[in-house]
Formats: sequence, C-alpha cells, structure tokens
Amino acid sequence: MASIPIYQMSLFRMPNIVVRRLEKLQRDFLWGGGNMERKAHLVKWEIVCGDKGRGGLGLRRLGLMNKALLGKWIWRYACERENLWKQVIWAKYGQEEYGWRSKKPNGAFGVGVWKEIMKENEWCWDSLELRVGKGNKIRFWTDVWCAGTALSQSFPHLFALAVDRNATVEEMWDQNSDQGGWNLRFLRNFNDWEVGMVGDLLLKLRGLRPALEEDSISWKGGKSGRYKVKMAYSGLVNPSDIVFPEKSIWVNSVPTKVAFFAWEASWEKVLTLDRLQRRGWHLPNCCFLCGCAEESVNHILIHCTVVRALWELVLGL
Repeated sequence: MASIPIYQMSLFRMPNIVVRRLEKLQRDFLWGGGNMERKAHLVKWEIVCGDKGRGGLGLRRLGLMNKALLGKWIWRYACERENLWKQVIWAKYGQEEYGWRSKKPNGAFGVGVWKEIMKENEWCWDSLELRVGKGNKIRFWTDVWCAGTALSQSFPHLFALAVDRNATVEEMWDQNSDQGGWNLRFLRNFNDWEVGMVGDLLLKLRGLRPALEEDSISWKGGKSGRYKVKMAYSGLVNPSDIVFPEKSIWVNSVPTKVAFFAWEASWEKVLTLDRLQRRGWHLPNCCFLCGCAEESVNHILIHCTVVRALWELVLGL
C-alpha cells in the first residue's frame, strides 16, 4: 500500500489531507487486517514508521517520503547539463550565475510543479557539497566545497576583509608560482591577533587545488556522493537514540504473527488486563494463570509462577 503512490509523489506534492487519509488507511490495515476491522491501534504511528533497528516496522511517513522524492529534482538540476527538461525550466524561470540552481518561481498565482519542487531547495542544498574541478563555477568564500561548510561561515572575520567576496576558486588560485598556490587577497594587512586565523585557513586549504575536470556536486552522506532517496529520507526523520533488539525479534524462522506479538510485547503494548483498565474497561485485574498478582505484560510473559516454570522447562531442553 505504501508503494502505490510513489510515482505520483516523485513529481507532485501530495496535499496534507491526502497524506492523512492514506496513512489512516495504512493504520487501519495494519491493526484491523484485510477486512479493515475497527481494532485498537496499540503502538504510536511515529514508532511504527521508524526503522526496525529503532523499534519500528520500517514503514515510511508519506509526507517525508514525498519531500525526499521531490528533492531528487533539485539534485538532478544541479548535475544534469543538456537535458531537455532542464532547458525548459531554465527558459521559464532562469537560473543562478553558475547554473547549479534554478531561480525561485515568484508568481503569485498557480501551483506549478516546479514551484512546489523548489520548496525543497533549502534542506536539500544543506546536504550537498560542491566538488572542485576547474573551480570556475564555485565561489571560494560562499559555496560549500571545503570541509563541509562555507569558508565565509568558518572564517567570518577574514570573509569581511576579503577584497572580492564573490571570487571563484579558480580566481583565488595563482597558477604562476612554481607549483601553484592560493592567492588570498584582503583589504589590509593583518594585526598580530589575526595571523592565526590566516594560518588556520591555509591549513584547511592544504592539499586542495583546482584540477582539469569540470566542477561537480556531491551528496554529503553517501559513499558514492550520489543522491539516494532512502538516505535523504533518513536525513529528514528526527534521529532516535533507541537501540532495539531487532535480530532477536525479527527472526526468519519465526512466523510473522509470533514476531509481531514479540514486537508488541517489547513495547509493553499487549492488551493485558491492566492496559484494558487504562482504556476504560471496568473489570477486576487478576492473573488467570497464577491468581496471585495483577496481569501485566511483564507478569504474564516473565514473572508469573506458571510461566516461569514453562520457561525453565524450555530453556532446560
């Protein structure tokens, strides 16, 4: 069910009301089965949509998946050169100086496809890094090409003193010296306390120099440097510190229903008598096996004397 709208989500922004409706269908199907019976939703949907290693079922939030799929067009626009679709966008909206980004559509009316895609521009570019080739399409100070952050952010004081704040990497490189070197031009000589900043900047630039190939773009999180929807989705999800015993729960040789029950039990979401009472049921709470304590998840599965004897028998085999 989660994969049905993928094609549409890769090009069009899904309205929030549609997202909520589809996720409701997913929840009803998960807890109610194929007949969509009305049953209790035991585990929060935010947890269900987490990775299995974080205690979820590996489902995807449709709204975030939609953003990750649309973000790929931002990546493609920066990477692809002569493709027809890019030429159409360029002709309609224009592009920034070096062609990495389209200009933002500013029309007051309409909900154009590209207008919606460009709403993903900011977070997507936060995860992109420019790779220096010739250096003629990368701004030395303001673009992200060195150590994951723009030099204007790492060295704001030096940036304020720069002669040309929009200079490219190619323009800041002096090819006339023996092996080439950085020609950093500033408005004035440095004070003693500023010399250390210049040293730190040169240390960060050590080993970096323009090359013969064209400038390119890279996705920060991946080994290949290419945009992966799965990786982009993971970056949009709020990080979780939960460590879940995934390999102990989801075992291939164990029937899915049994593994699913173990997953529910690990979150203490089984409908034992104590949980039914919390849901407003008026009934006495007493373990039907031992009759000595109230029924809870931990009691009925671990601490009950009858269950403990069963565990001792099984583990003793």
